This record gives sequence, structure tokens and C-alpha cells, in this order.
Amino acid sequence: MSEQTKNKSLNLAVDNTAGAPKPLPAKKLQSSIVDSDEAIDLDNPAYFENRELSSFKFNLRVLSQARNTKHPLLERLMFLLIFSSNLDEFFEIRVSGLRKQLDFGRQRPGPDGQYPEQVLKTIHLQVKEALTEQYRILNEDLLPNLAEENIHFLPRHDWNDELKKWTREYFDEEIQPVVSPLGLDPAHPFPRLVNKSLNFILSLDGKDAFGRQSGLAIVPAPRSLLG
Repeated sequence: MSEQTKNKSLNLAVDNTAGAPKPLPAKKLQSSIVDSDEAIDLDNPAYFENRELSSFKFNLRVLSQARNTKHPLLERLMFLLIFSSNLDEFFEIRVSGLRKQLDFGRQRPGPDGQYPEQVLKTIHLQVKEALTEQYRILNEDLLPNLAEENIHFLPRHDWNDELKKWTREYFDEEIQPVVSPLGLDPAHPFPRLVNKSLNFILSLDGKDAFGRQSGLAIVPAPRSLLG
């Protein structure tokens, strides 16, 4: 590198710092920080965001990734699944906590100034809107585009005879031997179900051994089939 080039680089570096502000003296800087802290009223709800609503906003960002056309289709579908899983946990932990406060009559405003009842109403509106958007993305965007890639999600009325035969054989050989229906009647109240498990509720026809209407039954999906 020539001496002239070195000088130009040096001059350029010096010129970049020419307009930089001078740092405050340490005493003035400390005084400024103290004054700023004293001016903030930490009891002011305007400085806080509701914890539950903030958590739900994170899940809305997950949903937005399912809308992002820059992601591959199957990844976008996975984001929809993550959104649903997060929403289940949100209701299981966050919403249930708010409901308990209402049931126990212990409503207190949070740091953001909102009462649990107010937060629950806001959650209801936001979740309703988010679910509508989730199914719009699935039915109007992802499924048609996946079909163009020869990936199909067929409703029951679109099954052909070959698919119906395969489904029946799979059920008889793989599913029926490992499922255990749980009857619901006065002698058998609603059973305890495994947390985060998949269950089906069935309406039964006919009468039981005692001549009573069979009513309902629950079929827990074995985890071995969900692996």
C-alpha cells in the first residue's frame, strides 16, 4: 500500500469521528441518571404491560410465521401446530390462574392497572380473532398450496374404496387392540385423563347390561400411536 493511500485512510478515519459528541463528565452523567430515576413513577400503570396479554402476543408472533410466505409450506404448517400447542398451555396456566382469582373473589389489579375480569375479556376477543386467522391460513392458504405439491388432506367424503379398505384394516390391526373405552354413567363419573393427552368422546347407542341408555364413552388415544 502506498504512503498516499495510508494517509487517505487515516484522514477518512479522523473525519468519521470529527462530528462525534463529547462525552459528559462523570459527575454530570451520574446526576443525569439520578434525575431520570427520580422522574419515573413506578406505580404508574402506563409503564407496565399485562403479563398474560404479553405472553399471548408472543404466540401471535408464532402465528405470523405461519402467514409468512418466505417459509416452506410444511414449516408454515408446523408453526400453526406450535401456535395451537402454545395456546393450550396458555389456557392451562395463564387463563386458569385468572379464573381462579375470579372464583375465589380475590380480584386485584396488576401492575398494569387491569383486573382479572378485564384481562379475560380482552383475551377472549384476541383469541377469537387469532383462531379465525389460524383457520383462514390453514383452509385458504396452506391446504390449497400443499395440494398443488401433491400433498392432500382428504375429508372422509373424498375417500375412495381403496383408502376406506386400508383405513379399516389399519384400525382393526393397529388401533382397536390397544384402545380402552371408558364408559360414562352414574356409576362411572367423568374419569381423570392424562394431562396433554388426546381423547375422543363418543355417543353410544343401545342399552347397557342393566337396561340403561349407554350414553357416552371416552376413548383415550394411546401414546404409542402418536409417536
